[in-house]
Amino acid sequence: MIQWQKSTFSSGSDGSNCVELAHRDGTLLLRESDNPDRILPVSPISLVALLTRIRADRTS
Repeated sequence: MIQWQKSTFSSGSDGSNCVELAHRDGTLLLRESDNPDRILPVSPISLVALLTRIRADRTS
């Protein structure tokens, strides 16, 4: 069974619409809570690159 963790930014009125993260066999898994059957496997390096890009876009 996969243990999903919700984003810490998922609270308040948007608590049901969030990104969830899990770990299985050395791979990270991402999904949206409103579409839980669609799972995106990513490597830790790819996830770091994605988050770095998102943060850079938010500050520019």
